[in-house]
Order: sequence, then structure tokens, then C-alpha cells
Amino acid sequence: MKTVIHVNQHIVKRNKKTGSRDPVLTVKTYKSNDYGHRVTINGPSRIIYRPDKPLSCGAACWVETESEVEVM
Repeated sequence: MKTVIHVNQHIVKRNKKTGSRDPVLTVKTYKSNDYGHRVTINGPSRIIYRPDKPLSCGAACWVETESEVEVM
């Protein structure tokens, strides 16, 4: 199952403005979105930068993997 991981820049900015510590990492699969402060990828992965065709959420840079991912 493909997993996509990216940093949510909107939450980073909101945390900085409000002093919150909400999780900024988004881990997406076809069946869920999980959020965390730390992600461990247990196997191969690739980093993709595609500013001309970002993800639907707006991310232009992200990590893709077929490996198991642990979200903390």
C-alpha cells in the first residue's frame, strides 16, 4: 500500500503564531490520514519534489513509500 508523508505548512505557521504544538506531519494512505510529530519508515522510500504538479492538498514536496510506516 502506497503511503505519502508530508509536512503541513499551515499547521507549522499556526503553531508558530499561537504557540501550539499540534502535529505537523501528515501520513496518508488510501484509507486514512494520520498526524504525528515523528514518523519512522521501515524500508525504502523516495522523496519527490514536483512544484508543477503538487498533491491535492497543495504539497509540492513529499515522501512516498510502500514500506511499513510508524506514526508517533
